[in-house]
Amino acid sequence: MWTVIYIAPTAKIADKIKQRLTEEGFLVQVRAINMTKNQFEIVVPEGEVEEVQEVLNSILHRS
Repeated sequence: MWTVIYIAPTAKIADKIKQRLTEEGFLVQVRAINMTKNQFEIVVPEGEVEEVQEVLNSILHRS
């Protein structure tokens, strides 16, 4: 089961987060959820949520 860990405001940010998490070895998908507002869900397997959250926090605080 896939779990949403972040909603990115732009495709560029979503792709950047996906790339960084993939480099860390995580499975990541990006799904468009609202094309009028241009929002994108970052989703990962449920079993990796805690580990991904730690890495995501460091990515978001460095950006």
